[in-house]
Amino acid sequence: MKNKRRIEIFSAGCPVCDETIEKVKRIACPYCEVTVLDMNDHEAAMRAESLGINSLPGVVIDGKLVDCCAGRGPDEAVLRSAGIGKPLS
Repeated sequence: MKNKRRIEIFSAGCPVCDETIEKVKRIACPYCEVTVLDMNDHEAAMRAESLGINSLPGVVIDGKLVDCCAGRGPDEAVLRSAGIGKPLS
């Protein structure tokens, strides 16, 4: 099978990442090529950054970050509004 869907899962090795890996592998078909990338690897981390991955796990299908994995991650404004950078009253 020459034409396969390329699925990359960016993982930190945590239980949530492991659950996502198992879920993707369970629903993948013979036309899916699933690769797990370890975020402790410098090259994997650089690729994740180039794809806009801000939190893990991140799933990329055919070079595009899946919507369910996009737009997350720490937001400075939200962190500040929660109290970071302010003394306790």
